[in-house]
Amino acid sequence: MNLLGSSSFQRLQGGLDAANARNVVITNNIANVDTPHFKRSEVAFESILKMEMSGMKTSLTGKRTDPRHFVIGPSSKLPSSTLQMDQSSAMNNNGNNVDIDREMSLLAENQLRYNSYVQAVNDQIRLMRAAVEGR
Repeated sequence: MNLLGSSSFQRLQGGLDAANARNVVITNNIANVDTPHFKRSEVAFESILKMEMSGMKTSLTGKRTDPRHFVIGPSSKLPSSTLQMDQSSAMNNNGNNVDIDREMSLLAENQLRYNSYVQAVNDQIRLMRAAVEGR
């Protein structure tokens, strides 16, 4: 019996993984604020998850006769976060496009998002514990 394998728990785990990856990317952007020709990166997860959950993808599915075959069409697998590099803008004359104020605000926002995911995971575990113990 897999109590933590529900789709909502997997979505929360994906959100936690994305928030963790986003923290690494933002701190890398901040560390390279003075590096000439450095281009900032960002992690996209919530927009991809929203598209997947709203059904904005193809409805065609392929029939799989073997579990080793590729999945064609919608799958129950959660999307993973993607790394995107901003090549189009420049903040400084040296070609660097990192705005330290923006990165610091994104870091604070990501921390709040991470804390909310942790709180949601803790709430789900508390509910499962209450259901198992009967209290």
